[in-house]
Formats: sequence, structure tokens, C-alpha cells
Amino acid sequence: MLQMAAVTGSAQTRFSRRTDGSSFRDWAGEAFEAALAMSGLEHADIDALIVASESDFFTLQLNPASILADDLGLIGAATMRVEGGGASGQLAVHAGVQAIASGRARHVAVVGVDPSASQLPAATVKLLYGYSFDAWTDGMTGATATVLYALSYRAFAARIGIGVACLDQIARQNRANAMHNPNAHLPRQHKLAEIAESPLIAAPYRRLHCSPLSDGAAAIILSHPDAVPSARSGAPRISGIGAASDHAQLGARQDAGTFTAKREAMQWACQQAGVTPADIDVAEVYDAYAGAQLQALNALGLSETLADDLEAGHFAADGRLPINLSGGLLGQGAPVGAIGVAQTATCALLLEGRYHPALQPQRQLRHALADTHGGVCTTAAVTVLSQAGAS
Repeated sequence: MLQMAAVTGSAQTRFSRRTDGSSFRDWAGEAFEAALAMSGLEHADIDALIVASESDFFTLQLNPASILADDLGLIGAATMRVEGGGASGQLAVHAGVQAIASGRARHVAVVGVDPSASQLPAATVKLLYGYSFDAWTDGMTGATATVLYALSYRAFAARIGIGVACLDQIARQNRANAMHNPNAHLPRQHKLAEIAESPLIAAPYRRLHCSPLSDGAAAIILSHPDAVPSARSGAPRISGIGAASDHAQLGARQDAGTFTAKREAMQWACQQAGVTPADIDVAEVYDAYAGAQLQALNALGLSETLADDLEAGHFAADGRLPINLSGGLLGQGAPVGAIGVAQTATCALLLEGRYHPALQPQRQLRHALADTHGGVCTTAAVTVLSQAGAS
């Protein structure tokens, strides 16, 4: 098994709609300083800063990596901004791993941040997200993200024969997990009827099947396996990464409901890590919509009998494969650039047994999975994390 990089520091801010006058620069600093403190490293040890930020419209800052390097006291470090829609954070993690693998850096800070909730009116954000697909054929014709995700899910549900009730169960479970996460945007103890009766947005998606827009930041410190501080010798390793793409237009795909890019990304990541989907003990998967989580679990090879596994509680906090213990996007929230970085941080903390006590599984975890995508899985990015020394 490869040990590509150690996650020596992990942190995130609270995800929410910020009304306190703070900015993305404040949140990035809070997350970075906490991750750096956990790593035991100094500012001067950081060789590169990789920043994930989905949209300049949110930050109102071109070239945010250079600005944040200045704010964070990392002058002299190499800087890079990564953008891949919802996959931005996970792709930034991959860029950090690649910087270490190339020999360019020994220690890399990866910071994901976006003011997705407070910077722009909701109607403007809705319009922008339409342009984030194919602006010519989708966004400018009025197609929204929810409509496109709904179309994809309907094709998926028809193919595998899964009912709408599963969407309600996913939304309830993820937000129930978020009840134990102090950083979560939407900790809720929903009743199934409350979800099923919430306003219809684009069939079959109702309001409570959808993730919120959020503000916030997350950060990790990646270290070369040979440069891990002695106090962090047991830090989890990133053992596999994978990324792939698909047609932007659903109509151009062989199957509009299958997340083919995610399947291919998972194959790459598992091959590098020397594991199979059956080896994964816990996963944070992309759930911008409740159905997207089901589509992800299928494409990742984590479940062949989704409805049965969901009903049996296999994906619950005390199940055989806990999914989105953080609450996922549905519960923890979705500051887009921060999502993939926060997922990786969560997986690392879970492997170390350092996650929020009420959510930490009471059994040994060897391998964890972080999964994101941009568009309707147009760009997919998957990361496998493993216990130090796991084989």
C-alpha cells in the first residue's frame, strides 16, 4: 500500500450563514491555525499553500491563494488556487498530495473556503449555479441545479427500482448525525412526514432533500511520510487518490443516472491504495441532494442493495458502514470550496479516534473514503485514507 502523504493536521470552522461581519479571510485563518497547531509544525515549515475556492463571485477576490498566503504568514511558499465546482476541495487535496509526491514540498497546507451563503442573494446564486453546468444549453435556458440533479436521480431510481421514501431516510439520518456535530449548519431531528411534506422543488426533490448554502472554511496539513513530526507519527495516510470526468450534458451520457466519473475515480483511488470498496470502514460522500448520496454509494461500489441496506441501518452511525457522520452537505452544510477539505479532515479525525465523541465509532477503523463531485458528477474526485501502517 502506498503512503502518499500523512494528514498531520485537520480543522474546520463552523459551517453556517455568517452574519457577524467576518469574512472568508477570517475563516481561512481560523481553520489553518488550528490545523497547523495540531500538526506541531511552524509557519516556516509550510512549503506550499493550496486554496480551494469555487467562485470569485463569492469571495470577490481574484487570486485568493496569494492573498491568503500573506494573511496566513506563508510568504515564500508556493501558492495555487484549485477550482472544480463541488469537487474543488477534494481536487485541492489531490494537488497537495501531488506536490509532495513530486518532491517539491515536504509540508503542504490545503485550505478550502467559500462564503456561499452570505455574499450574494439566493436568486443570484441559483442563477450562477445554472451557469456552472453548460451555460449555453442549461444555465441560459433556465435549467437549475436542482432540476438537473432531479432528472439524473429519476433515471437512476427507475433503473434500480428505488422509491422516494429512501430520500426521506437519507435526509433524516444525515441531519440527525449533524445534531452531534457542533460545526453543523442544519442539525435537525426530522420526522419522515416533515420531509415528505416539505415544498416540492423539482420532482422528486423537496426542500428538505436539498443541502443548504453555507459559509465556512476547512484546512488540513499534509506531510511527506518521511517528514512527519514524531508527535504525529500515527497520523493517517492518504493512500489513494482518483479523479475522472463525464459529459457536462446529461443527454450526452450513456446513462443519465449513473455517476460514471465517480466509478472511475474510485477505481483509480482503490488501485493506488491497494484496497477494494469492501475494505472501506467509514465514508463521507457528496450529498448535495439526498438522491445524490444514493447514486454515489452505487457508483463507489459501497452498496448493491441500497434500499435494503438503508432500511437495515447499515449506513447509520452504529452500522457496518457509517456514511456522512458529519451530517454531510445536508446537515453539516456546504461552503463549496471547503467541502472536500472538510471531508478529508473528518476522515482523518475518525481514523485517529479524535472525531466528535457522540459520532466516533467504537471500533477500529482502518480505511476511510472522502468523495466529492462537481456538476451532476461531471468532475469526480475520490480520496482513500488509511491508518498509519495499515495493509
